[in-house]
Amino acid sequence: MNIDRKTSIRLFSDYLKVTGVAHTGPEPVGPPGLLGKRLGLINGSSWVTLWSNFFGKMYLPGVHLINAGNEAVQINFMEAFSAGLPTPPEVNISAFERYARDLVELARVDAVLITCSTMNRAYGRVQEILKPEGVPVFQIDRPMMERAVDLGTPVGVIATHGPTVESTQALLREVALERGVDVIMRGRTVEEAWHLLEAGDVEGHNRSLANAIRKLLSEENVGCVVLAQLSMTIFLLSFPEPLAAFGVPVLTSGQCGFEHLRNVLETNLTE
Repeated sequence: MNIDRKTSIRLFSDYLKVTGVAHTGPEPVGPPGLLGKRLGLINGSSWVTLWSNFFGKMYLPGVHLINAGNEAVQINFMEAFSAGLPTPPEVNISAFERYARDLVELARVDAVLITCSTMNRAYGRVQEILKPEGVPVFQIDRPMMERAVDLGTPVGVIATHGPTVESTQALLREVALERGVDVIMRGRTVEEAWHLLEAGDVEGHNRSLANAIRKLLSEENVGCVVLAQLSMTIFLLSFPEPLAAFGVPVLTSGQCGFEHLRNVLETNLTE
């Protein structure tokens, strides 16, 4: 790998501005209702920690974000999915239980948020394991799904990663059932966007999603569009006003999920 030293220094500097380093005190600034609160984030892979920190700090200023999760979970899920085995694998769910215990026992977090759409099926087990500790557990996708169902169906669901689709659709159906709604989904999987993200082409990733949204809207009459994964929240960096750009709400878990957690952390920490 060729190293441009100035660019590399800028990369590390910018990275640390977003992630910070481990510390024991509160964040330096934030509103009174958030300052001093700790939120544990269970990620499905370590690379998405940047997303958790960036959008977490955007919508939860003053909250100390503490991350857990690594690539092994995502790799194991992807391999099980490709082999046609049950997903999420039991060992993945057990890993999320361990992460949750660590966040509570080692970091004494006030709440835990599962940020991984693919692993949202682990929610019940993680919630059960932390019930004796009195620490609430949340799914980053649920507030997005609630907004989508309330906006009316059909709901357009766009994913970039095949293994995510089944978990996302399952959660949307569950939320609709709770609200007494017969949800209709119009789904698209945009693998091209995933590969562009793999290559570090964020602008290309966002253009690919925009093209997929426009195509979906030209073919289907949907009440809103849901972007299925936290990684897709960077779409908002190119399209900060998606309603104006596309004519329907385009919902992301990064915005909806962290906005919901802000309300929770500022009030009584219950669902």
